[in-house]
Amino acid sequence: MSTSPVTGWGLELKKETVVAFNGHVTSVEARLAPRLHGDKFLWSDQASQRHQKIMQGLVVVEPAVDKGTVTVKGGLIHDFIGAAFIQGGTLADALKVTQDYQRHKEIYPEVADAKIRSHRGNDFAVYMRIVKTKFFLSDVLNTDQDIHFVSLDANRAYSKAYSTRITEVADPGSAKERELPEGNDRGLLWRLNVYWFFEERDRGVYIECEAITLTRDVPFGGGRLFAPIVQSVPAESLRGTLEQTRKAIAAQVKR
Repeated sequence: MSTSPVTGWGLELKKETVVAFNGHVTSVEARLAPRLHGDKFLWSDQASQRHQKIMQGLVVVEPAVDKGTVTVKGGLIHDFIGAAFIQGGTLADALKVTQDYQRHKEIYPEVADAKIRSHRGNDFAVYMRIVKTKFFLSDVLNTDQDIHFVSLDANRAYSKAYSTRITEVADPGSAKERELPEGNDRGLLWRLNVYWFFEERDRGVYIECEAITLTRDVPFGGGRLFAPIVQSVPAESLRGTLEQTRKAIAAQVKR
């Protein structure tokens, strides 16, 4: 399995692609604005069938827009949202797990390493090395994220995380390991925004997450190579994140 750039498939992130992604984020945050002020706070409450599945112990993941993928010039925006419920969990349990970034490599298989670069009050600057794998294709990424938490009241909180730097790593783990120039790589992850919502209620805690990523589009003739990781990994990654977070919070409850 190769994690080095595939010859001939390198791509440069274009300014218009970034502009399109930023425009999408602006529309998402306008949609989320009422929730950030406590109005209809949980997405899972907005559909009875969705809520029932969550209360049955299922992790529910759905496209946040259309089929979850928006085609823009030079790239693809992936936008998925999901939720889970942890019986007996508290808001404090959820925040303890979520904010313990240095343990994330023990919780999430995708996270190979994690460090808190700085922490002041509700603000974190976090480094993570992320490994995304699908079939024969793997991608190792060094990421920096700015994360901000807000407590609405004693039972509800949310966070917003924005990637500030994402670089693909060539030849990871070898003497030749190096970062490729930012925005000039295979384009399997260029941007990442993550929004978490937590509410303690119904003798447990609800956790919800909307993840927005920017990747390259699938090149003509390269569908067999790139489509699996570009098109299916975002939803699978979110589901895995929610499942592992639920498991970690449940373990915290038992302590």
